[in-house]
Amino acid sequence: MFNRKFWTEGPGSFGVAIGVALVIRWAIMEAYVIPSGSMLPTLLVHDHIFVNKMVYGTRVPFSSNWLVKHRNPEPGEIIVFKYPIDPSTFFIKRVVGVSGDKIEYREGKIYRNGAAVDMRESADPEHAEEFAKMTDDDFRREGLPSDSKAGYLHFTEVLNSRAHSVLLSRNGEHTSSMEWEVPPGKLFVMGDNRDNSADSRKWGFVPEEYVLGRAMFVWLSCEKTLPVVSFLCNPMTIRWDRFFHKVD
Repeated sequence: MFNRKFWTEGPGSFGVAIGVALVIRWAIMEAYVIPSGSMLPTLLVHDHIFVNKMVYGTRVPFSSNWLVKHRNPEPGEIIVFKYPIDPSTFFIKRVVGVSGDKIEYREGKIYRNGAAVDMRESADPEHAEEFAKMTDDDFRREGLPSDSKAGYLHFTEVLNSRAHSVLLSRNGEHTSSMEWEVPPGKLFVMGDNRDNSADSRKWGFVPEEYVLGRAMFVWLSCEKTLPVVSFLCNPMTIRWDRFFHKVD
């Protein structure tokens, strides 16, 4: 039988720490890194975010089955989910439609159940400041050397009472119209960088059981990563103003 010191000072304490960390990651929150610009300007490349894993419920470990379920994702929320084409890959997008919704995307605007989603050409002050801080490098980090901030139009969109930034490319094709009806148990998601996002418009719906959680806040962000260890931030390029930036 183990004595108290085994659990407080000995090997047992190490096991307890690992166990606590695994429980937090499984049931409460988990960290992810933003790899692409599909959610610009809401999320920048190399933003490190925490995701709330218990907001929709708690799953049985190593399973898609719910142990306790609170609710389903709602339009306007940013979620992390398993990519339907390859569940070993994780994506982050904004929920645009839920089960039963009819979604239309026409001339750069979203229509949900026949009603146009409010899209303001004059961005809200908070979002305008967010966009003003961006540089050309934020658009070139995906290997597009000709891309620049000047090539985009910035709007504030209000989806299900949630106001957020969206971008449209000045060179994008915004005259075509596409329509979808969201099946039961599915979600329709889109990136805020509308003309540079692989989302439900291209690969279809997200099964609700693939949702991992809702984005909470940025806890670390940097312009560049270390050359050898590419998943670590270069401390010389940290974006200090992004610390604890809430993700809306």
